Amino acid sequence: MACPTTETHISPTLSEIQEIVDQWIRSTGGGYFSPLTNAVILAEETGEVARVMARKYGDQKAKPGDKSNLADELADLLWVLTAIANQTGISLTEAFAANIAKKNTRDSQRFKGTERLTIEK
Repeated sequence: MACPTTETHISPTLSEIQEIVDQWIRSTGGGYFSPLTNAVILAEETGEVARVMARKYGDQKAKPGDKSNLADELADLLWVLTAIANQTGISLTEAFAANIAKKNTRDSQRFKGTERLTIEK
């Protein structure tokens, strides 16, 4: 697989994302942080997503110099989530498929008719 930093457009599968992250961590990154450290980084990145959301869609206003790149923060979150999956031996493809099956069974009628929900993007 080509280095993703040299491609102008990539559309990797979950499996390919896991491979890209693993290759980068093992070569450029120097190795994985401990699972506990990655869990803390996951919480930190989640907080950064929440900060952007609160300022962009909520009632808070951004401070001068605040970064507000939601796409970048979500990508950071995906990165560390992928690293955790890699180091714990979880296939995100299999986990996602199982999760969708669970939601289709458990939640097939759960949210229909909820007035506050919207479909548009």
